[in-house]
Amino acid sequence: MKRIIKNGTVVDDGWQILTASDFKPGLLAGKARRIILPLQSYLKHADAISNSVASVGALLEPDDDPASLLPHLGRLPLIAVNFPSFVDGRGYSIGRLLRSRYAFTGELRAVGDILRDQLYFLGRCGFNAFALREDQDPDAALGAFADYAWQPDTSGPFKAESSRRDG
Repeated sequence: MKRIIKNGTVVDDGWQILTASDFKPGLLAGKARRIILPLQSYLKHADAISNSVASVGALLEPDDDPASLLPHLGRLPLIAVNFPSFVDGRGYSIGRLLRSRYAFTGELRAVGDILRDQLYFLGRCGFNAFALREDQDPDAALGAFADYAWQPDTSGPFKAESSRRDG
């Protein structure tokens, strides 16, 4: 099982990201599952999702509009934001919008080409979960939250309290 960083701790990831072609509505029936669907698939099946026992999150790509999830934010346990390349910064803005403007309080996960060097700044934008690239060690990456002097902000529920250098 893949391990991720969530709320400052390395944990096993119980979620599965599905592509639009992998998802079949029958996956929502039967036993409880934890799946993440691309935005358009989530919106297309929103009614079935709300009536299922599955926990279903949405995956936003850099070109997706997070406002399209506004009617669903109250029941979304997780929103993942894909970073197809570590140099693509659009996901930072999506995270900030979800936390600050839209008041999303669930898990906000950075996925894709995520490197240790990005974690502190992603946390400042409101991300509280990080699925690192395969060549990155999550245990070693925890130190990233102490790489910079901590300053108060409005980044949401996750603040790297253990990284404070002033006390």
